[in-house]
Amino acid sequence: MDLALVQARAALERGEFPVGCVLVHEGQVVATGSRSHTRGRVSELDHAEILALRALQELESAIDPAELTVYATMEPCLMCFATLILNGIRRIVYGYEDVMGGGTHLELDRLNPLYAAMTIEVVPHVRREESLALFQQFFADPAQSYWPDSLLARYTLAQ
Repeated sequence: MDLALVQARAALERGEFPVGCVLVHEGQVVATGSRSHTRGRVSELDHAEILALRALQELESAIDPAELTVYATMEPCLMCFATLILNGIRRIVYGYEDVMGGGTHLELDRLNPLYAAMTIEVVPHVRREESLALFQQFFADPAQSYWPDSLLARYTLAQ
């Protein structure tokens, strides 16, 4: 989680949403990702988890995804959660809860067989206060325009 926080701080310094994501295998970091809009536009496809998965795929590694642990400063959204589990990842650790779009509370056993058969371990609130502080700093900045008056922004600033 240390490196995920480093990634998130770097994103915040660039004016980005402070989500950092790290994929770990047997205690070793194998891929990382953080939000980046350096292409000049916001893309909801460029979440930290998706970028970390892309970085892992570029390695063409033989690592079994079920042996990976994802560390993220924010609870993965529904898109990222589904993408992580469809890519075989079974352990997700996150810092700050996403009250607006978090996907880890999805009841997989109530879905179609592909998902219903999956067992996923989710470990919430690891280093929550440090993650929360980054999101508070982000949402308190009047110059940022990403979800400025959203449920997530209001919840975060009220903490």
